[in-house]
Amino acid sequence: MVEPKIRWNMKKYKSYIISGVIALCVSLGVVILAPEIIPGLKTLKIEHISGAPVPGAVFTLNKENELVPLDFTAVAGQVMDAVVHIKSTQTNALAGPGGQPAPGPHRELPDPFRDFFGDFFGPRFYYEAPHPGVPQPSVGSGSGVIINSEGYIVTNNHVIAGASDIEVTLHDNRTYKATVIGTDPSTDLALIQIKEKGLPTLPFVNSDDVRVGEWVLAVGNPLNLNSTVTAGIVSAKSRNINILQDQYAIESFIQTDAAINPGNSGGALVNLQGGLIGINTAIASPTGAYAGYGFAVPSNLVSKVVEDLLKYGVVQRGYLGVTIRGVDGSLAREKDLEVNTGVYVDSVMDESAASDAGIKPGDVIQEINGYKVATAPQLLELVGRYSPGDELKLKVNRKGKERELKVELRNRNGEARYVANNKREILNVLGAEFEEISPSLAKKLNIEGGVKISRLYTGKLMKHTELKEGFIITKVDGRPVQSVEQLANYMQNKEGGVLLEGVYEDVPGVHYYAFGM
Repeated sequence: MVEPKIRWNMKKYKSYIISGVIALCVSLGVVILAPEIIPGLKTLKIEHISGAPVPGAVFTLNKENELVPLDFTAVAGQVMDAVVHIKSTQTNALAGPGGQPAPGPHRELPDPFRDFFGDFFGPRFYYEAPHPGVPQPSVGSGSGVIINSEGYIVTNNHVIAGASDIEVTLHDNRTYKATVIGTDPSTDLALIQIKEKGLPTLPFVNSDDVRVGEWVLAVGNPLNLNSTVTAGIVSAKSRNINILQDQYAIESFIQTDAAINPGNSGGALVNLQGGLIGINTAIASPTGAYAGYGFAVPSNLVSKVVEDLLKYGVVQRGYLGVTIRGVDGSLAREKDLEVNTGVYVDSVMDESAASDAGIKPGDVIQEINGYKVATAPQLLELVGRYSPGDELKLKVNRKGKERELKVELRNRNGEARYVANNKREILNVLGAEFEEISPSLAKKLNIEGGVKISRLYTGKLMKHTELKEGFIITKVDGRPVQSVEQLANYMQNKEGGVLLEGVYEDVPGVHYYAFGM
């Protein structure tokens, strides 16, 4: 009686299995065929993977046409340790009635720089004083690049210009006070130093080899966001944007679309091998914030400036003594030129290097020492790399005929020699650049001679006196001073108080400034 019951249960179980299989087949058929049967019905496929894509999956070609991974992580980690944050503090002029600044040694940035640095320095480098007669400090933020393990850092001149205190913060958050070694407003570069050794550095590379379209990274501290890296390409070279207000300005920027903002100024522009190709300096923007393009001083020009500041304290720069403009189609038609590229010579200064070499107005400079010259900024950069006394070979087109000329460069005063070497540690402590006045100026001012303060930066003079640029020192502690050498020798072992006596060209009377060593 038991066996028939078991067979009946097995039969019932098999029927359940068959029904389930049929239902499953029907369901699968609906899923597979539904998109074809029912218009508008779509399926969504979600794919899951167990790991991230392999880094460096995108490749590019290097100069040797070798495939290399387009990956920024390694170079970013390599360069960040050598880029620093710079905080510059300025003690401004005393406030006058109503909180307005009283006449004093404050300096304004040119309009483009005020746009670039506006949120940090304020529109005029000072804030309104709550109490008349009280100096009000203002603080600016920028970046710098360590170029030597002994603590030498290159940055922009406008980052530290007029600063009474400069503080440098390394990538590992160590902080130091910095001193100014020298500045060059013509290129908006400055060299400062901190007392530390064994620091990471960035190597210079040949900026002439940089190509438009090449990948680059901008490293700095934009908007007080420390150690920020952005990527882009070189979008142009030898770009002039008329941002430097110096009479002898050299603008031949590397243009990049890597994001650069206020605070990036003075930071590094590097290639994918971690080599320094430029110092980030400015942005083109209607708002003062990133709008597409940044500009960097080429490393070859930076190298020249740094070497001179280290060796001489001032930049030894040669000049041709010409006014120029780039040749384009319109100028070629206007002047009936035989060429459409090059640099047109508008005029030649008397007794200049160009005049003595035989360069004439109307000449089109096409090569300098074998380098083809297509634009005026490019020519200024090339010549700016050389010193007084250096000889250049120029190829010019004169009325359709090519000529080769040799030019011995001169300094600003028209002499084929270096300007006075005023690099003395004691003069760096004072925080100024000095130059001897000419006999004609001494006669005009009715003095025997003197030493003019051509530029002020962080040091005792700025911190402890209200002395202004242009002051001519005639006596130190009652002793006549007529040369930079005399001043340096006297100040070398000086202790205690110092009294400077002198005059200004455009301010009547004798002025005195005292400070302590």
